Amino acid sequence: MPLYKTININPKTSVKIWKIEESYEDLFQSVSLKPESLRRVLGMKSELHQRGFLSVRKLLEVFGYSDFDLMYEACGKPHLKDGKQISITHSFHFSAVIVSDESIGIDIEKQRDKITVIAHKFIGYEAEYLHENEADYIKKLTAIWCVKEALYKLFGTSMLSFKKHCMVIPVSDNETETVAWIDYENKKFRYHIKFLEFEGFTCAYAIT
Repeated sequence: MPLYKTININPKTSVKIWKIEESYEDLFQSVSLKPESLRRVLGMKSELHQRGFLSVRKLLEVFGYSDFDLMYEACGKPHLKDGKQISITHSFHFSAVIVSDESIGIDIEKQRDKITVIAHKFIGYEAEYLHENEADYIKKLTAIWCVKEALYKLFGTSMLSFKKHCMVIPVSDNETETVAWIDYENKKFRYHIKFLEFEGFTCAYAIT
């Protein structure tokens, strides 16, 4: 079973990462899906997305849940039937799920040069400490994107702007955690951020 990594953050919060090595057919045959999930996965045009979707259901099983326990709010934010909070992500051949009693968010992204093309859309405050000529510029951009995506998932508000409302405090070399803020409608919210890198990917998660 390709459970790649488990991170027990505290007694109430855990992250599990899956390396997607199975074929679509093997994944499809190994999980049970509620009707709306079945329609969704069959309607996906990309097999990569299908495998990501199904691998998340495998992670649910590792946590002791199934697709039938996963619900979505009107805004699209997922939660579990037992009241626990959940956040989901997948990118290429990795997927991850974080489950907690508290509000949480998670994101995985592949480190790619093309992120520089969209950097102006999500870099705001962070421009004060980012330098394009740095050797790890792509990694830093990817980490900031992951953090802001995790914040967006945690906050559950469609009007939240990565550039305008989300701020990621700079990270010292070799550090794996930082603080991020959401400044929204004249209210400020502080979140603890942790991140890790593996096989050319970055994963970040936000917790309260």
